[in-house]
Amino acid sequence: MENIKNQSFLQKTIEDWQEKAESTLKGKKIDSLHRHTYENIVLKPLYTRLDEKPVPDYPGGSDYRRGIYPLGYHTNMWNIAQQLAYQSPSELKEKLHDAVKKGQTAIAIKVSEELIETDQNLSSVLEGIYHQYPLAINAKGWQSTILNVLTKMAEDENTANKVTGYIGSDPIALFAEEGVFSQEYIEEWKKNINKYSKSFSSLSTILIDTTPYHNGGANAVQELAISIAEGVHYLDILQESELDLHAIVKKVVFQFSIGSNFFMELAKLRAARVLWNRITELYGIKDEARGMIISAETSSFTKSLHDPYVNLLRAGNEAFTAIIGGVQYLQVAPFDHLTVTTPFAERIAKNIQLLLKHEAHLEKVIDPAGGSWYVEELTNELAEKAWDYFQKIEAQGGILNSLKSNWLQQEIKAVYDVKNLDIQTRKQSMIGTNVYADINEIPSNPLPKNINSFFSNGTYSLSKIEAIPARRLTEPFEELRKKAKQLEGKVGTIPSVGIVCLGELKHYKPRLDFMKGFFAAGGLNAIESKPIVTVDHAKQFLLETTTSYFCFCGTNEQYELAGENILSFLKSEFPDRKFYLAGLPEIEKQPQWQSLGIKQFIHTGTNCYETLIDILTDMEVNTVEETKA
Repeated sequence: MENIKNQSFLQKTIEDWQEKAESTLKGKKIDSLHRHTYENIVLKPLYTRLDEKPVPDYPGGSDYRRGIYPLGYHTNMWNIAQQLAYQSPSELKEKLHDAVKKGQTAIAIKVSEELIETDQNLSSVLEGIYHQYPLAINAKGWQSTILNVLTKMAEDENTANKVTGYIGSDPIALFAEEGVFSQEYIEEWKKNINKYSKSFSSLSTILIDTTPYHNGGANAVQELAISIAEGVHYLDILQESELDLHAIVKKVVFQFSIGSNFFMELAKLRAARVLWNRITELYGIKDEARGMIISAETSSFTKSLHDPYVNLLRAGNEAFTAIIGGVQYLQVAPFDHLTVTTPFAERIAKNIQLLLKHEAHLEKVIDPAGGSWYVEELTNELAEKAWDYFQKIEAQGGILNSLKSNWLQQEIKAVYDVKNLDIQTRKQSMIGTNVYADINEIPSNPLPKNINSFFSNGTYSLSKIEAIPARRLTEPFEELRKKAKQLEGKVGTIPSVGIVCLGELKHYKPRLDFMKGFFAAGGLNAIESKPIVTVDHAKQFLLETTTSYFCFCGTNEQYELAGENILSFLKSEFPDRKFYLAGLPEIEKQPQWQSLGIKQFIHTGTNCYETLIDILTDMEVNTVEETKA
């Protein structure tokens, strides 16, 4: 034991590590391990003490990156703010009262027209609990209606000073979501903020909601810059009212959606506090009032309609990120929230937070990410890039003008297009959708998108702007699966592609597995042949297989030995069949394969979505023609 204690190790340098790492990369340089993010940040494979920059020594101090409370969740626990699905106010009341008995700690309500149709509907839901638990309500355009009902209830019971949490509204986010702008609505909103600030001293009413931008495809830098641009706009216009700056800042809550990139989203929350501290400091706000209150929700952008149980894992990861990042309110969406939400899914969603609190003990650790060289460097880079982007927004005339001119919408769409291309080419994986898809899965019908506009009632003078549509990463492949199911309904079988397997199993197995996964992503069944070494074997397989689409699978050597002859024969015997080749031949050999009848080479760089939509569309056309015949 004494010998072990006295054992020492040679001091190693970064250069030593780099040399060792490159020796395992088979000739590649260490730069090949660098990754570029959607935020134009280059991630290194290793972060060390050399990347360290001065950071606050403790949470609750300096720039608040480490949280706004010195003892973190020890003294100020995050609020479990689960929104509950409901068909009627009475059902919502019953479920809400049951939820708070089973661990929910905030009253979170998704506002609907039915709920606010009458004062009685909302008051019946809130009575008895509205002053016992903090509220967490994004009121959208119905903020004044909700606050008016709450005012009457609080006056009757003399409980206004006990109402906490937030009933917030973000007019700019609402404009971006619905594609309209109304100065009249802004003026009314300002009056309401001023009016109800006096009634409810402990209730926040100013919400800065980045969810519409996140769901539109924005990257973390854009989300952060937009959030502080909105914050600056509201600080400026609300100073025209009777409220002073400190009173205004006290009423602000930020809402973020948390995506699936764990470290980027963690750094996003930390950078958000750094940026808001910088802004409020410039406005002369006192230190103790500069801490950012954050309400977070798991992202809809990252969720899939197919294989919905995978959404459980995504939501768990996102919830973990949010809590490590130091949020004050958290909503975890049920795994089936894109369809009809079940009580089971709601219970699991709530229990994710309870597990993280009581079993993962996240309530007991103060800023576990603090001091990580990687996280701190990522936080710094995000904050600086977001500050630069904020200045670009201000150069456009501010957040409203950047929306009116369509500049911001185009910036966000440019990022979304890159993300979408990565999904279509499967550079980014979505388990159960573009990789490892189950073609036998029984599809669920998604809930129709809410097309009811708050501004459709004609109350306000409106001018149109370009709306930022709510998107999801998996939608292109869900479109493919829907088209495949429609074809199946017409012909009675799953649409399929035949796989011509050349040589022995060891020759074609790797590419066969790749092609099965490739076609399954579009709901296409891959029918594999037995090992084919002769023209007769191939001909028999085509005669037995009821599809017009075939793909050759094998090694490059098998393609040279037998593939060309077999393809040439099959194309002459079956001129109406369409042939694909798994893999990418050398450039000089590609024209020869195409002249023999290969329609497309399918490989890891192929746009999976475009290839499959072409096949399915062609199948659809042929089915219609056969039906007419």
